[in-house]
Amino acid sequence: MYDIIIVGAGPAGLTAALYARRAEKHVLILEKDTFGGQITFSPKIENYPGFGQISGNELADMLIEQVLEQGAEIELGTVTGITVDQTGKKTVHTESGDTYEAPAVIIANGARHRMLGIPGETELVGKGISFCAVCDGAFYRGKEVAVVGGGNTALQEAVLLSDGCRKVTVIQNLDYFTGEERLLNILRERENVELITGTILSGFETEAGELTAIRCTPTNGGAEWSKKLDGLFVAIGLAPDNEAFKNIAELDAGGYFAASEDCCTAAPGIFIAGDCRAKRIRQITTATADGSVAALAACTYLDSLS
Repeated sequence: MYDIIIVGAGPAGLTAALYARRAEKHVLILEKDTFGGQITFSPKIENYPGFGQISGNELADMLIEQVLEQGAEIELGTVTGITVDQTGKKTVHTESGDTYEAPAVIIANGARHRMLGIPGETELVGKGISFCAVCDGAFYRGKEVAVVGGGNTALQEAVLLSDGCRKVTVIQNLDYFTGEERLLNILRERENVELITGTILSGFETEAGELTAIRCTPTNGGAEWSKKLDGLFVAIGLAPDNEAFKNIAELDAGGYFAASEDCCTAAPGIFIAGDCRAKRIRQITTATADGSVAALAACTYLDSLS
Protein backbone atom coordinates (compact mmCIF):
# COMPACT_ATOMS: atom_id res chain seq x y z
CA MET A 1 0.00 0.00 0.00
CA TYR A 2 1.19 3.52 -0.84
CA ASP A 3 1.06 6.62 1.36
CA ILE A 4 -0.23 8.87 -1.43
CA ILE A 5 -1.65 8.07 -4.84
CA ILE A 6 -1.66 10.93 -7.33
CA VAL A 7 -4.07 10.82 -10.27
CA GLY A 8 -2.46 12.73 -13.14
CA ALA A 9 1.12 13.42 -14.22
CA GLY A 10 0.80 17.04 -15.30
CA PRO A 11 2.60 19.93 -13.57
CA ALA A 12 0.25 19.75 -10.55
CA GLY A 13 0.59 16.01 -10.06
CA LEU A 14 4.35 15.96 -10.63
CA THR A 15 4.91 18.84 -8.21
CA ALA A 16 2.74 17.07 -5.63
CA ALA A 17 4.86 13.96 -6.05
CA LEU A 18 8.06 15.96 -5.60
CA TYR A 19 6.88 17.51 -2.34
CA ALA A 20 5.48 14.21 -1.04
CA ARG A 21 8.72 12.36 -1.75
CA ARG A 22 10.75 15.05 -0.02
CA ALA A 23 8.53 14.33 2.99
CA GLU A 24 9.55 10.67 2.58
CA LYS A 25 6.09 9.43 1.61
CA HIS A 26 5.64 6.38 -0.61
CA VAL A 27 4.11 7.83 -3.78
CA LEU A 28 2.45 6.41 -6.90
CA ILE A 29 1.44 8.56 -9.88
CA LEU A 30 -1.19 7.22 -12.29
CA GLU A 31 -1.41 8.86 -15.73
CA LYS A 32 -3.92 7.87 -18.39
CA ASP A 33 -2.38 9.59 -21.40
CA THR A 34 0.59 11.95 -21.60
CA PHE A 35 3.27 12.35 -18.95
CA GLY A 36 3.55 16.10 -18.50
CA GLY A 37 -0.10 16.85 -19.26
CA GLN A 38 -1.27 19.76 -21.39
CA ILE A 39 2.10 21.57 -21.30
CA THR A 40 3.48 19.02 -23.75
CA PHE A 41 1.26 20.66 -26.40
CA SER A 42 2.95 24.06 -25.91
CA PRO A 43 5.80 24.65 -28.38
CA LYS A 44 7.09 27.66 -26.49
CA ILE A 45 6.71 28.68 -22.84
CA GLU A 46 7.96 32.12 -21.85
CA ASN A 47 6.13 32.74 -18.56
CA TYR A 48 7.56 30.02 -16.31
CA PRO A 49 9.94 31.46 -13.69
CA GLY A 50 13.60 30.74 -14.29
CA PHE A 51 13.29 30.07 -18.02
CA GLY A 52 13.37 32.77 -20.65
CA GLN A 53 12.02 30.26 -23.11
CA ILE A 54 11.43 26.50 -22.98
CA SER A 55 9.21 24.05 -24.81
CA GLY A 56 6.45 22.22 -22.96
CA ASN A 57 8.07 18.88 -23.77
CA GLU A 58 11.40 19.99 -22.33
CA LEU A 59 9.79 21.25 -19.14
CA ALA A 60 7.73 18.08 -18.78
CA ASP A 61 10.83 15.89 -19.24
CA MET A 62 12.68 17.85 -16.56
CA LEU A 63 9.78 17.53 -14.11
CA ILE A 64 9.43 13.79 -14.71
CA GLU A 65 13.17 13.18 -14.37
CA GLN A 66 13.24 15.14 -11.12
CA VAL A 67 10.31 13.20 -9.65
CA LEU A 68 11.74 9.82 -10.66
CA GLU A 69 15.11 10.73 -9.15
CA GLN A 70 13.27 11.45 -5.89
CA GLY A 71 11.87 7.91 -5.94
CA ALA A 72 8.26 8.31 -7.00
CA GLU A 73 6.65 5.52 -9.02
CA ILE A 74 4.75 6.27 -12.25
CA GLU A 75 2.32 3.95 -13.98
CA LEU A 76 0.12 4.27 -17.06
CA GLY A 77 -3.52 3.69 -16.20
CA THR A 78 -6.93 5.29 -16.62
CA VAL A 79 -8.56 5.78 -13.23
CA THR A 80 -12.27 4.93 -13.30
CA GLY A 81 -13.13 5.66 -9.68
CA ILE A 82 -12.15 5.79 -6.03
CA THR A 83 -13.81 3.95 -3.15
CA VAL A 84 -13.28 4.45 0.58
CA ASP A 85 -13.77 1.79 3.25
CA GLN A 86 -14.79 2.28 6.87
CA THR A 87 -11.19 2.67 8.00
CA GLY A 88 -10.59 5.52 5.53
CA LYS A 89 -8.45 3.46 3.17
CA LYS A 90 -8.84 4.59 -0.43
CA THR A 91 -8.87 2.13 -3.31
CA VAL A 92 -8.14 3.59 -6.74
CA HIS A 93 -9.72 1.57 -9.56
CA THR A 94 -8.38 1.56 -13.11
CA GLU A 95 -9.80 0.66 -16.50
CA SER A 96 -7.52 -2.36 -16.75
CA GLY A 97 -8.93 -3.79 -13.53
CA ASP A 98 -5.84 -3.05 -11.45
CA THR A 99 -6.41 -1.43 -8.06
CA TYR A 100 -4.09 0.55 -5.81
CA GLU A 101 -4.50 1.45 -2.14
CA ALA A 102 -3.47 4.43 -0.03
CA PRO A 103 -4.83 6.48 2.87
CA ALA A 104 -4.47 9.71 0.84
CA VAL A 105 -5.25 10.53 -2.78
CA ILE A 106 -4.48 13.70 -4.74
CA ILE A 107 -6.62 14.15 -7.85
CA ALA A 108 -4.71 16.20 -10.42
CA ASN A 109 -6.23 14.88 -13.62
CA GLY A 110 -6.26 18.24 -15.39
CA ALA A 111 -8.76 18.95 -18.16
CA ARG A 112 -9.37 17.88 -21.76
CA HIS A 113 -9.68 19.87 -24.97
CA ARG A 114 -13.04 21.58 -25.32
CA MET A 115 -14.99 20.71 -28.47
CA LEU A 116 -17.07 23.02 -30.66
CA GLY A 117 -20.17 20.82 -30.41
CA ILE A 118 -20.87 20.84 -34.14
CA PRO A 119 -22.39 17.67 -35.66
CA GLY A 120 -19.71 15.50 -37.23
CA GLU A 121 -16.86 17.07 -35.25
CA THR A 122 -15.88 13.95 -33.32
CA GLU A 123 -15.69 11.89 -36.51
CA LEU A 124 -13.33 14.43 -38.09
CA VAL A 125 -10.77 14.43 -35.28
CA GLY A 126 -7.62 13.15 -36.95
CA LYS A 127 -9.24 13.57 -40.36
CA GLY A 128 -8.78 17.31 -40.69
CA ILE A 129 -9.46 18.46 -37.12
CA SER A 130 -6.57 18.73 -34.67
CA PHE A 131 -5.91 20.29 -31.28
CA CYS A 132 -2.12 20.55 -31.24
CA ALA A 133 -0.03 22.45 -33.77
CA VAL A 134 3.25 21.15 -32.40
CA CYS A 135 1.94 17.59 -32.84
CA ASP A 136 0.20 17.88 -36.22
CA GLY A 137 1.39 21.14 -37.78
CA ALA A 138 4.00 19.44 -39.94
CA PHE A 139 1.23 17.57 -41.79
CA TYR A 140 -0.05 20.91 -43.11
CA ARG A 141 3.20 22.48 -44.27
CA GLY A 142 2.49 24.49 -47.42
CA LYS A 143 -1.26 24.06 -46.96
CA GLU A 144 -4.14 26.23 -45.72
CA VAL A 145 -5.50 25.89 -42.19
CA ALA A 146 -7.73 27.70 -39.73
CA VAL A 147 -7.49 28.12 -35.97
CA VAL A 148 -10.63 28.55 -33.88
CA GLY A 149 -10.22 30.58 -30.69
CA GLY A 150 -8.99 33.93 -29.50
CA GLY A 151 -6.96 33.29 -26.36
CA ASN A 152 -3.23 32.79 -25.89
CA THR A 153 -3.36 29.13 -26.83
CA ALA A 154 -5.09 29.85 -30.15
CA LEU A 155 -2.72 32.69 -30.96
CA GLN A 156 0.34 30.60 -30.11
CA GLU A 157 -0.96 27.82 -32.32
CA ALA A 158 -1.45 30.32 -35.15
CA VAL A 159 2.08 31.69 -34.79
CA LEU A 160 3.56 28.22 -34.98
CA LEU A 161 1.41 27.20 -37.95
CA SER A 162 2.18 30.39 -39.85
CA ASP A 163 5.84 29.40 -39.95
CA GLY A 164 5.07 26.57 -42.35
CA CYS A 165 1.54 26.87 -43.70
CA ARG A 166 0.61 28.74 -46.86
CA LYS A 167 -2.30 30.49 -45.13
CA VAL A 168 -3.57 30.61 -41.55
CA THR A 169 -6.99 32.04 -40.68
CA VAL A 170 -7.78 32.71 -37.03
CA ILE A 171 -11.52 32.78 -36.25
CA GLN A 172 -12.86 34.19 -32.98
CA ASN A 173 -16.53 34.24 -31.94
CA LEU A 174 -16.11 37.44 -29.90
CA ASP A 175 -15.60 40.85 -31.46
CA TYR A 176 -12.08 40.97 -30.04
CA PHE A 177 -9.21 38.63 -29.22
CA THR A 178 -8.55 37.83 -25.56
CA GLY A 179 -4.93 36.77 -26.00
CA GLU A 180 -1.81 38.84 -25.40
CA GLU A 181 -1.27 41.88 -27.60
CA ARG A 182 2.30 40.74 -28.23
CA LEU A 183 1.06 37.58 -29.93
CA LEU A 184 -1.52 39.53 -31.90
CA ASN A 185 1.13 41.91 -33.16
CA ILE A 186 3.24 38.99 -34.40
CA LEU A 187 0.26 37.64 -36.34
CA ARG A 188 -0.71 41.04 -37.74
CA GLU A 189 2.74 41.39 -39.24
CA ARG A 190 2.58 38.08 -41.10
CA GLU A 191 1.22 38.27 -44.63
CA ASN A 192 -0.07 34.69 -44.59
CA VAL A 193 -2.31 35.27 -41.54
CA GLU A 194 -5.91 36.51 -41.57
CA LEU A 195 -7.67 37.47 -38.33
CA ILE A 196 -11.49 37.24 -38.22
CA THR A 197 -13.65 38.22 -35.24
CA GLY A 198 -17.37 38.11 -34.52
CA THR A 199 -17.76 34.79 -36.33
CA ILE A 200 -18.74 31.29 -35.24
CA LEU A 201 -18.17 27.96 -36.96
CA SER A 202 -21.54 26.55 -37.96
CA GLY A 203 -20.68 23.43 -39.93
CA PHE A 204 -18.22 21.29 -41.86
CA GLU A 205 -17.93 20.13 -45.45
CA THR A 206 -16.32 16.78 -46.14
CA GLU A 207 -15.26 14.47 -48.90
CA ALA A 208 -14.60 10.76 -48.35
CA GLY A 209 -14.75 11.36 -44.61
CA GLU A 210 -12.08 14.08 -44.66
CA LEU A 211 -12.57 17.77 -43.82
CA THR A 212 -12.48 19.97 -46.91
CA ALA A 213 -14.13 23.21 -45.78
CA ILE A 214 -15.74 24.98 -42.85
CA ARG A 215 -18.99 26.96 -42.76
CA CYS A 216 -19.02 30.17 -40.74
CA THR A 217 -21.75 32.53 -39.55
CA PRO A 218 -21.23 36.15 -38.43
CA THR A 219 -22.57 36.81 -34.94
CA ASN A 220 -24.26 40.01 -36.18
CA GLY A 221 -26.73 37.99 -38.22
CA GLY A 222 -24.94 38.07 -41.56
CA ALA A 223 -25.11 35.32 -44.14
CA GLU A 224 -23.29 32.03 -43.66
CA TRP A 225 -20.15 31.61 -45.75
CA SER A 226 -17.75 28.75 -46.39
CA LYS A 227 -13.99 28.49 -46.60
CA LYS A 228 -12.02 25.66 -48.18
CA LEU A 229 -9.06 24.48 -46.17
CA ASP A 230 -6.86 21.49 -45.44
CA GLY A 231 -6.98 21.48 -41.66
CA LEU A 232 -8.71 23.00 -38.64
CA PHE A 233 -7.09 23.50 -35.23
CA VAL A 234 -9.56 23.88 -32.35
CA ALA A 235 -8.14 25.95 -29.47
CA ILE A 236 -11.11 27.09 -27.39
CA GLY A 237 -9.93 26.01 -24.00
CA LEU A 238 -10.26 23.02 -21.74
CA ALA A 239 -13.09 21.15 -20.04
CA PRO A 240 -12.89 19.11 -16.82
CA ASP A 241 -13.15 15.33 -16.90
CA ASN A 242 -14.15 14.74 -13.30
CA GLU A 243 -17.31 12.61 -13.57
CA ALA A 244 -15.50 9.49 -12.37
CA PHE A 245 -14.86 11.20 -9.03
CA LYS A 246 -18.20 12.90 -8.34
CA ASN A 247 -18.98 10.33 -5.63
CA ILE A 248 -15.87 11.30 -3.70
CA ALA A 249 -15.58 15.08 -4.13
CA GLU A 250 -18.10 17.85 -4.83
CA LEU A 251 -18.25 19.32 -8.33
CA ASP A 252 -19.44 22.83 -9.21
CA ALA A 253 -21.87 23.70 -12.00
CA GLY A 254 -19.06 23.65 -14.56
CA GLY A 255 -17.89 20.18 -13.54
CA TYR A 256 -14.78 21.37 -11.71
CA PHE A 257 -13.92 20.23 -8.19
CA ALA A 258 -15.33 22.70 -5.67
CA ALA A 259 -12.11 22.81 -3.66
CA SER A 260 -10.66 26.09 -2.41
CA GLU A 261 -7.07 27.31 -2.37
CA ASP A 262 -6.20 24.83 0.40
CA CYS A 263 -6.84 22.02 -2.13
CA CYS A 264 -8.83 20.09 0.47
CA THR A 265 -12.23 18.43 0.02
CA ALA A 266 -14.97 17.46 2.46
CA ALA A 267 -13.72 13.86 2.22
CA PRO A 268 -10.81 13.26 4.61
CA GLY A 269 -7.70 12.25 2.73
CA ILE A 270 -8.90 13.41 -0.70
CA PHE A 271 -7.13 16.45 -2.17
CA ILE A 272 -7.44 18.35 -5.46
CA ALA A 273 -4.72 20.08 -7.50
CA GLY A 274 -4.41 21.82 -10.85
CA ASP A 275 -6.74 22.63 -13.72
CA CYS A 276 -9.43 20.20 -12.55
CA ARG A 277 -10.07 22.48 -9.54
CA ALA A 278 -12.51 25.40 -9.64
CA LYS A 279 -10.33 28.48 -10.00
CA ARG A 280 -10.10 31.71 -11.95
CA ILE A 281 -6.54 31.40 -13.25
CA ARG A 282 -5.23 28.25 -14.93
CA GLN A 283 -1.52 28.52 -15.68
CA ILE A 284 1.49 26.23 -15.20
CA THR A 285 2.50 28.27 -12.17
CA THR A 286 -0.93 27.94 -10.52
CA ALA A 287 -0.91 24.18 -11.23
CA THR A 288 2.49 23.71 -9.60
CA ALA A 289 1.36 25.87 -6.67
CA ASP A 290 -1.67 23.63 -6.21
CA GLY A 291 0.57 20.58 -6.34
CA SER A 292 2.73 21.79 -3.48
CA VAL A 293 -0.28 22.86 -1.38
CA ALA A 294 -2.10 19.56 -1.94
CA ALA A 295 0.98 17.48 -1.15
CA LEU A 296 1.71 19.33 2.07
CA ALA A 297 -1.96 19.01 3.08
CA ALA A 298 -1.84 15.28 2.34
CA CYS A 299 1.35 14.89 4.38
CA THR A 300 -0.24 16.72 7.30
CA TYR A 301 -3.26 14.42 7.05
CA LEU A 302 -1.05 11.30 7.01
CA ASP A 303 0.94 12.51 10.00
CA SER A 304 -2.31 13.01 11.92
CA LEU A 305 -3.14 9.33 11.46
CA SER A 306 -0.01 8.12 13.22
